Amino acid sequence: MALSPRLMRRLRLPRTWITLGVLAPIGMLIVSALMLLDLRRDAWDKADQTSRNLLQVIERDIARNIEIIDLTLQAVVDNLKAPGVAEATPQMRQLILFDRASTARDLGVMLVLNENGDSIIDAAGWPARQLNNADRDYFQAHKANPHLGLHISKPLFSRLLGSRIVVLSRRINKPDGSFGGIVLGSLRLSYFRRLFDQIGLGQDGAINIYLHDGTRLMRHPYNEADIGVNIFGTSNFNRFLQEKNGAFVATSVRDKVERHYAFSQIEDRSLLLNVALSTREIEAAWRAKALIISLVVAILCGLTIFLSLLYGRDLRRRAAMQAELARLSRTDALTGLVNRRRFEQVFERAWRSAQRTGKPLALLVVDADHFKRCNDRYGHAVGDEVLKGLARCLSASVHRPDDLVARIGGEEFVVVLPDTNADGALRIASKIHDAVTTLAVPSAGIAAGSITVSVGFAVGPTADETAWSDLYQRADAALYAAKEAGRNCTRSSASMGDGRLRICAS
Repeated sequence: MALSPRLMRRLRLPRTWITLGVLAPIGMLIVSALMLLDLRRDAWDKADQTSRNLLQVIERDIARNIEIIDLTLQAVVDNLKAPGVAEATPQMRQLILFDRASTARDLGVMLVLNENGDSIIDAAGWPARQLNNADRDYFQAHKANPHLGLHISKPLFSRLLGSRIVVLSRRINKPDGSFGGIVLGSLRLSYFRRLFDQIGLGQDGAINIYLHDGTRLMRHPYNEADIGVNIFGTSNFNRFLQEKNGAFVATSVRDKVERHYAFSQIEDRSLLLNVALSTREIEAAWRAKALIISLVVAILCGLTIFLSLLYGRDLRRRAAMQAELARLSRTDALTGLVNRRRFEQVFERAWRSAQRTGKPLALLVVDADHFKRCNDRYGHAVGDEVLKGLARCLSASVHRPDDLVARIGGEEFVVVLPDTNADGALRIASKIHDAVTTLAVPSAGIAAGSITVSVGFAVGPTADETAWSDLYQRADAALYAAKEAGRNCTRSSASMGDGRLRICAS
C-alpha cells in the first residue's frame, strides 16, 4: 500500500527521525523490563517447585520412618493381647514383640512400661534396663487420655542414651480397659539432622519440623538453642496450622530474614514441616543477570538516543543551511531584496492567477537615473550605498503581503502589484518618487534630492498577451519612455506616445 503524501512529508522531517530515534530505545527499555520481569517470575517458579519437591522428599522419608516405628508399637500392643505371649519365656516374648523395630533408622530404645512407669520389656535384650519414666509428659498424657493414639513427644534427653530424642508412644490397656502402661520407641534427633544436612538451601535457607503445639523438633542449619523453642501464636505458624499445606513469603520471627516458605503436615503424625528459601538468594542469580542486561541495554539505548540527537542536530544544521542557501538563491546579496530568479517565479504565478481570475496585475520597472555617472564619480562603494537606499525606499512604498519588490540587475528594480489597476500603480509610483527624494549619502556628500529614478509600468494581462514576459516587456518599454521623457518621472505603457500619463517628480 502506497504511503500518503502527508506521511511521506513527515518522514522527511528531521524531527520525525529524532523522535523515532528516541522512542525506539524507550521501547527497547520497556521490552527489556518486561523480559526481566518474566525472568524474575521464572526464578520464583523454579524456587517454588524446588521447595515443593524437597518438601515432598523429606516428608516421605520422615513419614516412612515414623510409620515403621508406629507399626512396631501397634504390633507390641496387639501381641501383648495375643494368646500364649504372656506365657512365653521373656527372651521369646522380647523377640515376638520387637521383630520389626530393626528396620527403623536412628531408632534409640524401645521399651514397654507398666502402669507405674517401670520398664518391663526392652527391645535391646533381657533383662530390661531399669528405668522409670512415670514423670515424662508422654506417660502422663497416655494415662490421662485412653484415646490418644500415637503420641510424639517434645525433644528431650534420653536417660539411657544421653542424647536428644523424641519419643513415639502408644497406650497399653488392661483387659478391663484400665491403664496398663505404654510402649515407646525413641527416635534420635540426629536422624532429622542427617536428613536435612544432605540438602543445600543456600546461606539463609532453612528446614524446620514442628509439633502441632509449635515446638520445634529440628532446624537446619542446626543450632542447639533452636531445639525445643515454641513459636505457637506467631503469624507464620498460624498460617501453617490454618492452611495445612502451601507456600507463602514472610519474614522469619527467628532472624528477621524474608523467606519463601513451602510447608506441609506430615499425614496423621501431628508434625509440621517447612522448607524455607531466602528471597534474596532466590533472586540473586536473577539480579546479577538483570544488572548486566540492564547496563548493556541502558548503554545501547543511551548511545542510540545520543546518536539520534546528534544526527538530529546535524539534520537541523543541514536543513538550516539548505534553507539559507535557498534564501540566498532567491535573494539579492547587496540589497536583501529578492533577485531576478525569484521575481520571475513569483511574477509568473501572479500573472497566471490574474489571467485565471480576471483581476488586474501591475508591474513597475524602476531604474536609477545617471547611476553610471554616480559610480564613476564616487566609486562603487558609494554606488552600492545608493542601491541599498533605493531598495529601502521601494520596500517602504508597498505594504500588502502579496506585493513584491525585487532587484533584477544593476540599478534596475521591479515592483509586482497583484490586484492593482493603473491608478493604484500610479499611486505607488508617486510614493516611490517621494521616498527617493529623501535619499542621501552624507559620507559621499550626496544630499537629499540628488538621486532620482525613472519608473515605467504596465497593467495586464491583456487579451493579446500569451506570457508574463509580454507584460514585463510593456513595462520595460514604458521605463525607456520615461528615460526619453527626461528621467525622474513615470510613464505607463498605455500612454506611450501621447504624454498624458507622464508624471515627473517635483
